[in-house]
Parts: sequence; C-alpha cells; structure tokens
Amino acid sequence: ITSCTFTEKMSSTDLQGAILGMGNPLLDISAEVPMEVLEKYGVTLNNAILAEEKHFALYPELVEKYPVQYIAGGATQNSIRVAQWMLPTKGCTAYMGAVGSDNYGETLERCGSEDGVLVHYMKNPDVPTGTCAVLINGGERSLVANLAAANTFAPSHIETDVAKTMINRAKIVYSAGFFLTVSVESLLSVARTAAEENKIFCMNLAAPFIVQFFGEQLASCMPYTDFVFANESEAAAYGEAKGYGSDISTIALKLAAQPKASGTRPRVVVFTQGADATIVAVGGKVTSYAVDPLPKEQLVDTNGAGDAFVGGFLSRLALGADYAECVRAGHFASRVIIQRSGCTFPATCDFV
Repeated sequence: ITSCTFTEKMSSTDLQGAILGMGNPLLDISAEVPMEVLEKYGVTLNNAILAEEKHFALYPELVEKYPVQYIAGGATQNSIRVAQWMLPTKGCTAYMGAVGSDNYGETLERCGSEDGVLVHYMKNPDVPTGTCAVLINGGERSLVANLAAANTFAPSHIETDVAKTMINRAKIVYSAGFFLTVSVESLLSVARTAAEENKIFCMNLAAPFIVQFFGEQLASCMPYTDFVFANESEAAAYGEAKGYGSDISTIALKLAAQPKASGTRPRVVVFTQGADATIVAVGGKVTSYAVDPLPKEQLVDTNGAGDAFVGGFLSRLALGADYAECVRAGHFASRVIIQRSGCTFPATCDFV
C-alpha cells in the first residue's frame, strides 16, 4: 500500500485548517554549553525530559552565563509550523495548547500567527508560559522542559467555539506524545472524533520517558492512531517495553499490526534514524528510505529535526502524496532545520 487516503489534489480552500496540532507550547531557551553543564544537571544528549526541582536553576544559569536564543518551540507546535511553511497558503494548519498571560505567551502566539498558523491558546493568568532549556553540544541537543502553563490545558478548551471549528475542519490531527502528560482526556476526545469522522489521527512516541512512564496513557490512544512517528531511541524503548525485541523493523511491524479503533485504513509506522534510513511499516511490509548525508560542518544543531520531519511528512500527506513523497518532504524539512538554530526556517520554502 503506497498511497494515502487523500488521493485527490486539494485546492487551497480545502486545505484551510487541514492539519490540526494539539500540544505543549514552549519557548525554547537555547544555548551552546560545555558538557559540564549537562553533567551538573544530570542530563544526556539526544534526550528529552521534564524538569524536576533540581533543574530549575538551569534556566537562569543559561540566561546569565551563555548567549541564549529564544525560539518558539514545543514539539507539536514545531511540526505544525514546518507543515505550514511547506504548504501553499496561510491558514492550512491550526494549533491548540496552553500558555500564560505573559510576554513569552505573546511571543509564541505572534511566531505562530506570523508563520501562517491559526493559533488558539488556552491562556492562564496564574501560571507562566512553559519553557524548554535546549542544551547544544557538538551539534547534538538535550531538552529539559518546564511545562508550567502548558500543563494546565483542560478539556473545556476543546469545547470553545473556535476549537470546535478547528476540529471540524481538520482532515489530519497530530499530537506528539508529550501531550499525554497533560490532558489525555482532551486527546482521546479528539481521537474518537477523528475515528468517527474518518479523519487521520497521528501521534509521536516523542521521548523514551513517555514510553517508559506514560505507557498506560499511550496505550489508551494507540488504537486511534493511523500514523505513529518515532526516532530510533524511542522505537527501541517501545520495543523493550512491549517485549518486541530490539530489531527496529520488527518493532515497527508489530506496532503497525496492533488493533485499531477504525478499520478504514491500516496503521502506518514511521521510524527515523538520524542520518540512517527512515523506515515505513504498513500492511505487513517495511520499506526503507535513504537519507542524503549532510557534511558534518553544515550541521548547526539537531533540535527540532524530528519535529521538522513530521511537519514535512504531514504537509504532503494533506496534499494526497504517496508515502515515498511524504518521507522525501520530511527528509527535506529536517535537513533544512539541522542547518539552523532551533526549529527555524527561511522565509520561503523551495521544496520541489
């Protein structure tokens, strides 16, 4: 099976609000740091964690001691912004999450809106906007997220008129696994709607800790998933947790074959492996797609690479492309992002 559900070419009107993201909006505080900083706070490269009390001093330390960049972040929001960048007209994408009523929240809203995303934040006057420390060393990144207001997203928000319109218009709904730590009830509500109305529901395993400590929440949403994304470390954690072994193709096939709430289409599992080939498992078959190598000197940082891949992939899924073309778009987007700081991109997209 190589084609997606939307085989017809959509007009730009059909595409309005076609991709909806639900996630944790965070302002990235990004800096290049020596390994001592990672060791001091007990964090590792190529990983993402939620901040504990011992990490709280990290944020002011970054601002005081290193040249930091403030970049709109949050995994799902990154993917949605990239998808929008790769689509022909503004407003093809929409996004929901919770922020504080503060400058950081206003910055995130402005970034999303300027990129052409329809942003609908739940605003909390009592809790500050969430932040994510992005520690860069040798081009690799470690993420420490302090969710703050993002953690206060409530199911009442998806009952607002704007949210209902967004859900109704969406053809594809995407959420990174990080949202499972915040509001499973909200996500399940939208996932059920997607199954009932034949929308495409997509999730990301997001980080090993999601698989290890939020397995029950993940399992509750998995039957509704039409597409599941992960990188190699997340896939390995999932294989271990489920007893699927360590072979990445086997893990992908077994995940693809899990029961589904909607029988209208098979589940597609997409595992990226950095510079190694991306694999797509569907219908009992695994296909491998090579990644064009990037010279090491062109790598700036890997922050947002996986998010960008999903954004590129979803942009072509919305246009009715086949899986090969969706993967090619994902590879293109992540290649652009890793040559820049954070999940940022040029003003115009030259993907052809």
